[in-house]
Amino acid sequence: MSDSAQPLFPEEPPPHQPQPPESQPQESPPGASATPGRSAASAGAGRAGARRGGSPPATRSALPAWLAAGVGLAIFAFGMLATTYRQFVIDVPAGHMAILLRKTGTDLPNTAEIALDPGHKGIQAEVLREGRYFFQYNPLDWSWEVLPQVVVPNGKMGVRVRLAGDDLPTGELLAKVESQKGIVPGVLQPGRHYLNPYLYRVEIHDPVVVPAGFKGVRTNLVGTIPTATDYWEDPQDPNHRLLLVKPGFRGVEQATFDPGTYYLNPYETAVSLVDCRNQRFNLSETRDLGFPSKDGFWVSLDSIVEFRVRPDMAAKVFVLYNEAANGSQVDEEVMRKVILPAARSFCRLQGSNNSGRDFIQGRTHFQENYQVSMKEACDPLGVEIVQALITKINPPQQIAKPVQQREIAKQQAQQFTQQILQQKSEVKLAIEKELVKQKQALVTAEQEVVRETTEAKREQQVAVTKGEEKLEVAKLLLEAAEDEAAAAKARGEGVAEVLSQKNAAEATGWRQSVAAFDGDGQQFAQYVLYQKLAGAYRKLMINTADSPLMEIFQQFTPGEPTRSPTPRGENGVVGEPRPTRPRAGSPARPAVRPAARPAVDSKTQPVSPDAPPTAAGVEPPEANAGPGPAE
Repeated sequence: MSDSAQPLFPEEPPPHQPQPPESQPQESPPGASATPGRSAASAGAGRAGARRGGSPPATRSALPAWLAAGVGLAIFAFGMLATTYRQFVIDVPAGHMAILLRKTGTDLPNTAEIALDPGHKGIQAEVLREGRYFFQYNPLDWSWEVLPQVVVPNGKMGVRVRLAGDDLPTGELLAKVESQKGIVPGVLQPGRHYLNPYLYRVEIHDPVVVPAGFKGVRTNLVGTIPTATDYWEDPQDPNHRLLLVKPGFRGVEQATFDPGTYYLNPYETAVSLVDCRNQRFNLSETRDLGFPSKDGFWVSLDSIVEFRVRPDMAAKVFVLYNEAANGSQVDEEVMRKVILPAARSFCRLQGSNNSGRDFIQGRTHFQENYQVSMKEACDPLGVEIVQALITKINPPQQIAKPVQQREIAKQQAQQFTQQILQQKSEVKLAIEKELVKQKQALVTAEQEVVRETTEAKREQQVAVTKGEEKLEVAKLLLEAAEDEAAAAKARGEGVAEVLSQKNAAEATGWRQSVAAFDGDGQQFAQYVLYQKLAGAYRKLMINTADSPLMEIFQQFTPGEPTRSPTPRGENGVVGEPRPTRPRAGSPARPAVRPAARPAVDSKTQPVSPDAPPTAAGVEPPEANAGPGPAE
C-alpha cells in the first residue's frame, strides 16, 4: 500500500511525528525564566561587542528569527502539498492496480459481500488501472489500496474462482453468470490481469500437453446430462452404443485431442492420455498359455504380440477398458482384457485340432492362423495387432524324442539330397564356366583374326600404293631416259656427220698428197713418218755411228756412212762406237732428239678410217719446231 492510500480496515494510528527543529520551540529546563535564551544571547552579544570595543548592531538579533520563520513556512507549505496530493490524488504505478472502498452511501444487503454499484458502501468490483487520478475521489467518501496485478507465468494458466455472488443452482459446477459465486468457465492465459483479489481467487495450473504418439480423450465434467439420444452411435459395434456423448454433454466425447498443448479448465474438462504407439506384450509360459492337443497331450507355448490402440477408437478403448486404479493408463487393461483372452481362445480352439506330433514337426500353418485370428478378434475392439508371433512351443515330452529323431533323420536326408544337388550344380557350374572361357577364347581369336586381317589389308593397301607410286616414278624415269637417249642419238648422229665430213675433207687432202708421190702411198707414209720424227727429236743418244737407228736418219743425210752399234760390256757400259754404213742415196744428217709428243684426245681428235696408218694417233710436230742439235 502506498503512502497516500488509506487501509481498508482500521489499523493503529501512526505515532506522532516530531516537527522539524526550526518549527519547534526549545524547552527550557525547570526553574529557568521564560526568556533565558534571549538574555543569554544578549549577554553573549554584549560580551562580543565589549571584546571588539563597540556596541553590537541592532539588527543582528532579528536575522535568525526571520530565517527560522521562512524555513518553517516552506516546510508547512510542503507538508500541506504532500498531504493534499496524498489525500486527493491516486497514483497507480506500473504492474499494479487500485482497489476502491466506498465509505459513504447505501448500506449493503446482508447477503452482499461486494458493493452492487458505486453508490453502495463497501469494496467496489471495478479496479483502477495504471495511471494517476487527480481529485476524482474525495478522501472523505473513498479510500483505496494499491496492489500488484495478478500475474500468470509463462507456460501456465489461471483458473478464476469468484468469491462473491449467489450460490450455484443444484447440479451446476461452474459460475456461468457474473452474479454467481464459484469456478468461472475458461482460463487466463499467461500475462498480467486486472482482477479484484476481494472478488476473485486465481489458481495456477499447468496446461494439458498431449505428447507425440498419444491421443487426448476429452471428458466433459460439466454440461447437460445426456439421454439415450445424446450418445454417438457406432454402426459397426451395436453392443456398445451408450459410451461416447455428443459435444456439449457431460461425459466422454468421441473426438480426441491431437498432440499439442491445450489451455483447458481442469474443473470443466478432463483430458486422459491414451498411448497409441506400438507396444509389445510377451505371453510367457507363466501366463498359462497352454492347451490339450488332439491326442490328449498338453502343449504350452510362448508368444509375442505387438499391438497399438487405434487412434480413431482411442476414446472407445478408454471407456471400455480403463480402471480408476490405473489412472488414464489403459495398456495393462488392454493386455489383460483383450490380447490375453483372444490368444487363449485361439490356442484352445485351434490347438486342439492338431496332434502333438504336428507341433513337433512345425508350426507354420498354426502361426499363420494365429496372427489372422488375433487381428480379427482385436480389431473391432479398437486394438490393432501389428504382429503376433509364436516364439516357443513346448511339445509333450512322451513323444518329443522319437519324433525329434525322425525329424532329424528326415532333415539329414534332405541335407544329403541338397548336397547331391549342390554337387550337380557345382559340376554344371564348372561346365558353364569352361564354356564361358571357351567362348571368350573364341571371341578373342576372332578378334585377333579380324585384327590381323585388317592389318594385312592395310599393309597390302600401303604396299600397292607404294608400288603404284614407284611404277609412276619408273614410267617418268623411262620417259626421261628415252628422251635423253633420243637426244644423245641426235647428238651422236650430228657428231658423226661432222666427223664424216671432216674425215672426207682430210682424205681428200691425203689423196692429193699421195698423188704427188706418183700415187705411191708407201713413200708418202714414209715421208710423213720421217717428217714427224725429224721435227720431234731434240736429242739423240747413240753409241755408234752405225746404229740401226742412225740408219734411218742417214737416208736424210747423204754422204755419211752408217755406223755399227757400239758393243756393250757385261755391265751395260757402252763401248766404242760401231761404224755405220750410210745407205745409198741417203744424205748424212746429225742425230736429233725428238721432242715430247702431246697426248692425243680421241674425243677432240677423231681418227678417220680413211687416214693412213702412220697418221692415226700421231700429232704432227709443231710448225715452229725445228731440228735441234744432235748430242
